[in-house]
Amino acid sequence: MKSVILSAATRMLVPAILALSVFVFWRGHNEPGGGFVGGLLAAAAIALLEKAEGRARAARALRFDPQSIAAVGLGCAVTAGLWGGLARGTFLKGMWPFYDIGLPFGSIFLFDLGVYLVVLGTIAAILFALEDAVSTDADPGSGGD
Repeated sequence: MKSVILSAATRMLVPAILALSVFVFWRGHNEPGGGFVGGLLAAAAIALLEKAEGRARAARALRFDPQSIAAVGLGCAVTAGLWGGLARGTFLKGMWPFYDIGLPFGSIFLFDLGVYLVVLGTIAAILFALEDAVSTDADPGSGGD
């Protein structure tokens, strides 16, 4: 059953939740928050969209396969760890190559991005798998019990 109220609220809430997700990710790069909480917020926006508009619409909004998103995130996190390991001899050692020119981006930002993508991709994959399992288990002729 599709709810008109939920659909209307979703059109306003999803962009707001995604903006908050990016804000928390960006803020958490140097303060509490970061990739994990930002990824959870983004996954919550996808979950809301899935419940309001269906799995197909949520998958279109995500644009990429959730498992691919998680794999890219894992690659980012491992790359961030190896970067410090190869340059300074310690896995996950922070590297700041652009700090001298005023850009506070480095291996820690790359690691946070990786965590963000892993959390988003994993939760979206679980949500989509659960939705697929429920839709294949539902018997259309049973009357809804």
